[in-house]
Amino acid sequence: MKISFFGAAGEVGRSCIMVSTKNTNVLLDSGVKLGQKIEFPKLDDDIVKSLDGIFISHAHIDHNGFLPHLYSSGYKGNFFATKPTIEIGNVMISDYIRISNPVDVTKKGLEEMSKHAKIVEYHKEFRLRDLSIKFIPAGHILGSALIEISDGKNRIAYTGDISLNRTRLLDGADIRSVRADTLITESTYGLKTDVFPNEKHTSQNMLKSIKDTVQIGGKVIVPSFAVGRAQEVLFLLDDYINSGVLPKVPVYVDGMINKVMRIHRHNVIYCRKELQSKILMSDYDPFKSPNFVVVEKKSMRNKIVNDDESSIIVTTSGMLTGGPVMFYMSKLAKSSANKMLLVGYQAVGTLGRMFQDGVRDIFLNGSEMKVEMNVDTFHLSAHADRPQLERLMGSIKGLRNVFIVHGEITKAKDLKEYASKKFEAKVPLIKEEHEI
Repeated sequence: MKISFFGAAGEVGRSCIMVSTKNTNVLLDSGVKLGQKIEFPKLDDDIVKSLDGIFISHAHIDHNGFLPHLYSSGYKGNFFATKPTIEIGNVMISDYIRISNPVDVTKKGLEEMSKHAKIVEYHKEFRLRDLSIKFIPAGHILGSALIEISDGKNRIAYTGDISLNRTRLLDGADIRSVRADTLITESTYGLKTDVFPNEKHTSQNMLKSIKDTVQIGGKVIVPSFAVGRAQEVLFLLDDYINSGVLPKVPVYVDGMINKVMRIHRHNVIYCRKELQSKILMSDYDPFKSPNFVVVEKKSMRNKIVNDDESSIIVTTSGMLTGGPVMFYMSKLAKSSANKMLLVGYQAVGTLGRMFQDGVRDIFLNGSEMKVEMNVDTFHLSAHADRPQLERLMGSIKGLRNVFIVHGEITKAKDLKEYASKKFEAKVPLIKEEHEI
């Protein structure tokens, strides 16, 4: 088997890896890299024509956003994903196209993409030409999968994005099921110092930060990824308000989060059993909590920012690369009574990363602005930290080769140093090919 890296090699974004045999070529993910400019996988036309299928690990744009470009350029094969990944992916891709307006994506291409989506169930092995494929729960977001591929001699496990921790929404990745001699792993938090604090401790600190702002009459903005982080944050806030430890203030939910919440509710069978039971055995549905106020019209936003009462605003985008959060920030950033909570990964080059690094003089809508609002960061990550990545590698029996991707180069290399003590480990670069 041969593995070729066309994205997410020495970087975060545009995940796209090809696995090849003599008779079959398939892609693991097909994403784009968002930032000051959009970057695509380094695929040429001949490779696209040779593809027999595409396997999508989950619905984030850096893993599925190149699909509409492929189908618009003439790709006619199928792509395979879980039901939630397909449904959430449709929403994410629609939003990506609306915002970026790519000139090469056509209506026909989008129709072809929809027509060629094939649902895969967890743990049910299937064949594509001379390959056997199995999707295993990855614990990252709803429907996310670790993907195993075998040609009968070699077996590859590709993490996509992965988390071993159980959350309010999902169980951690089912790593007990993984069998592979080659692992392709993410390294978003690959540094030896990337150790997440205790979740309870993080939640308590976040609660205190919110209460401090609410008590002085300020507003709290929580930029959040529409999938995964938003649901975790909302469930956390709902629990705190219901238990009385957080004052009852409006929790406004704006942007694509609302569509994604409905998809989660319709696919609750993919969530933790405890959450399913809570909904089935009681009258309380946390997806439709009375504590949440859905922002249905843009006109509501002016009322929210001008209202004298404290409130919490959970909205997209998580890295401040666009979306409703930009409006709220432009109106609320000049007051030190307000606060922004960063709860997810902030990629290099994004406004969120600038805030995280302490930058407070920014350009917004063509004008310079000094940000006076407070900014706090809390690790509510849906990724594995360094100890989890070490645990993953140590849990796979017969593992020999490790390819480290989807991480800033310093993080990937630091993880490689650890992995090299036990395995043949590499940090591939774009367009590198490796035989296994």
